[in-house]
Amino acid sequence: MEEENMVQTTPPTVERLAYSIEEAAQMLGVNYHSIYRLIQRGKLKACRALRGKLLITRDELLKLLKTE
Repeated sequence: MEEENMVQTTPPTVERLAYSIEEAAQMLGVNYHSIYRLIQRGKLKACRALRGKLLITRDELLKLLKTE
């Protein structure tokens, strides 16, 4: 009886603030080498996170989509 009254809740979704090079490439539908080229050309800013991993902020991705 008690099990029937239990309400299942889903955890709140949290928007990501930054994405890895591979994740950004998948989101944009391009090869990860294209993301590196955009960074080298100054069209996309990346920052270094822990252990030197490159991350691209969500805002940078949105800005790129608006300008391209």
